[in-house]
Amino acid sequence: MSQKATEARHEKAEGLDQRDPAEILALLASGQQAAASAVDAAIPALADAAELVAQALRSGKKLIYAAAGSSGLMAMADALELPGTYGIPRDQIRLLLAGGLSSLGDMPGTPEDDTKLAESDADVIAAGDCVLAVSASGSTPYVLKIAEIARDRGARIVAIANNSGARLFDGADVCVLLETPPEIVAGSTRMGAGTAQKLAFNMISTLAAIRLGHVHDGHMVDLRADNEKLRIRAAGMVAEIAEIGFDDARGWLEAAGGSVKLAVLLAKGVPDADAAQELLIRSDHVLRKALAELKMTENTVKCAARR
Repeated sequence: MSQKATEARHEKAEGLDQRDPAEILALLASGQQAAASAVDAAIPALADAAELVAQALRSGKKLIYAAAGSSGLMAMADALELPGTYGIPRDQIRLLLAGGLSSLGDMPGTPEDDTKLAESDADVIAAGDCVLAVSASGSTPYVLKIAEIARDRGARIVAIANNSGARLFDGADVCVLLETPPEIVAGSTRMGAGTAQKLAFNMISTLAAIRLGHVHDGHMVDLRADNEKLRIRAAGMVAEIAEIGFDDARGWLEAAGGSVKLAVLLAKGVPDADAAQELLIRSDHVLRKALAELKMTENTVKCAARR
């Protein structure tokens, strides 16, 4: 049996197929829960990873996910959500998946070993980009090649793996070790390892989004409100942040073309959408900074009026 933790047999797996269904499910649940706790020890590295992501996106560079197999599915879930959730431009997000999206029909394993494919896929990587390279084993040839090329081109590398001493960590700017226990079904890293990877991706991208000003008091203030549920959510944000009624918030949101940030500033007294946009630009698109400047301006005007 492999010495890698991701391939080892779980100590409680013997006789698994002979047990009561409820007992099996309880064991599977406990395995997932134990795997999820692996992110706790990785928090300092995850914070460093989020900072690299934020730096790349702030400077107009790309965030690139590189993965294969089940890890690729975790990466894809995170990558596809970022534009709608946080308003990050789609052209700044790339997903390099071994075999491409067309391989998702039956998830063949062969592309994981295809370094020639990796060389071709890596054409999108440029200096200043941030690459999140993930592999449960830490030794997937496709992902290793992507990381090698990215390093050579001056991109920053965040390596995420579930085995200590993973080859993927060699030369990475940030190493995120998610030291998950052996899987209940040996080697099935779509389970515990995948759960920890999904948590790590969510934590990295969410912290990066917060650092970039896409989150205000827990609200996703750059969301793409393109259905009725999200328009209602957006109006609720405007109402809460601007401290106004829901109906008024919907009106300001319409005037702002669906932008929560602009709607809040209009509700707070900025004369028009163009002026609100200029204020946001001066504030690095951080709503809290924009509101602080607006408040300072109001106080200055009030002081001048008293003289």
